Amino acid sequence: MTAFVALLRAVNVGGTGKLPMTELKAMCEAAGFAKVRTYIASGNVAFVSKASEREVKAALERRLKAYAGKPVGVLVRTAAEMKDVVKNNPFPNAAPNRTVAIFLDEPPPADALAHATGVANEEMRLGKREIYVHYGDGMGESRLKIPAAASGTARNMNTIAKLADIAAAL
Repeated sequence: MTAFVALLRAVNVGGTGKLPMTELKAMCEAAGFAKVRTYIASGNVAFVSKASEREVKAALERRLKAYAGKPVGVLVRTAAEMKDVVKNNPFPNAAPNRTVAIFLDEPPPADALAHATGVANEEMRLGKREIYVHYGDGMGESRLKIPAAASGTARNMNTIAKLADIAAAL
């Protein structure tokens, strides 16, 4: 059994994609995942499964589409990969609540950051299947847009560290 973390895109953020975490947990259990734990109400869930990452993603996306009536993006990482995202944070001395990893399904293109617009006081670095961003002045006023990250989902380093710990404990 492998411990996974699934990150749902655009759930319970800014009034969109309402999904109670009890429903998410029930969906995961119905998909055959075990030891299911949700974390905060923004679409974070950890569990164990015998299935592959691709199978986990497909199963969860099918159930979410049936529930929501529209596709809901899901990004999946193993517990080890989540630990690596924390370890590989290129901004370890920056405020963790102002530093995010934008999770992607595939490695970001080498020129992904060259196409970013609205850059002010943000610092950006590429990861394995993530784009790290440190928002120097906070995210609230940022106009940063990274086209390569459009289908991804971001979590701050505090959340990522907590999810890595939860998944490691499964």
